[in-house]
Amino acid sequence: MKYTLIIFLAITTTFLSGCGEKDYLVTIATPYGDMHAILYDETPEHKENFVKLIREGFYDSLLFHRVMEEFMIQGGDPDSRNAAPGAALGQGGPNYTIPAEFNKNLYHKKGALAAARQPDEVNPQKASSGSQFYIVDGKQWTREELVTDMNKLGMAAQQVMESNDSLRQALIQVYQSEGPEGYGARLMEMKDYLASETGQSFDKEMAAERIEAYTSEGGVYHLDDEYTVFGQVIDGLDIIDKIAAEQVDGRNRPVNDIPFTLSVEEVAKSKIENEYGYEFPQEK
Repeated sequence: MKYTLIIFLAITTTFLSGCGEKDYLVTIATPYGDMHAILYDETPEHKENFVKLIREGFYDSLLFHRVMEEFMIQGGDPDSRNAAPGAALGQGGPNYTIPAEFNKNLYHKKGALAAARQPDEVNPQKASSGSQFYIVDGKQWTREELVTDMNKLGMAAQQVMESNDSLRQALIQVYQSEGPEGYGARLMEMKDYLASETGQSFDKEMAAERIEAYTSEGGVYHLDDEYTVFGQVIDGLDIIDKIAAEQVDGRNRPVNDIPFTLSVEEVAKSKIENEYGYEFPQEK
């Protein structure tokens, strides 16, 4: 009887402790409604910095200054607060960067919260902006698209075009009339032909979990392992679509300003799971 009571108390204590665990819940308030996001423990420096800036009011009334449909919506430039219409934005920040925190389990599925950064030419370490972030809109992909090395396929096409002028003219016309997406689709149609002409294979590996996410939920797979993903929108994914579909100027800044404000609170993990259907990873 004594040992049964001890076991019961141990289980009860563990259960109650688990129920009391809290984590940060970020609210992204926009004219279209609120989104809610969690932040990953696997990216501690990004998580700590993001919470710090939110609590300081850094993000109050900033703009989503760059949006691209089926790609992402970006904000976090302090210069966007009260910015003049049409002004170029995207260079502002808190004058520091955060070391990259890549994790093979964190990738750019729809709703992923990730850190913007300067390009590789000036930022070979891929360090993140101190404040600018983006939220993935993306699109659904086919399995074949995901397991094909598009860079290698594109280089093979360039190689074949050097000796095939009619093909070069045809692909230039596709690019001009249908854009990069149409051009990529045409290369996919030519995959077997390009393989036979060059003797190359364009296959690449991708984790099954990522394939499942990108073919069902959608996302932007080519950003994986290049930009740090540090959170996930778990409620309000439709708001991302609405913002991403806004009319933009030549710099992809929305013609009509889209302001946002961030707030953060500590909430019981059990409440987040119950209200938003998000399951926190179980500790091993």
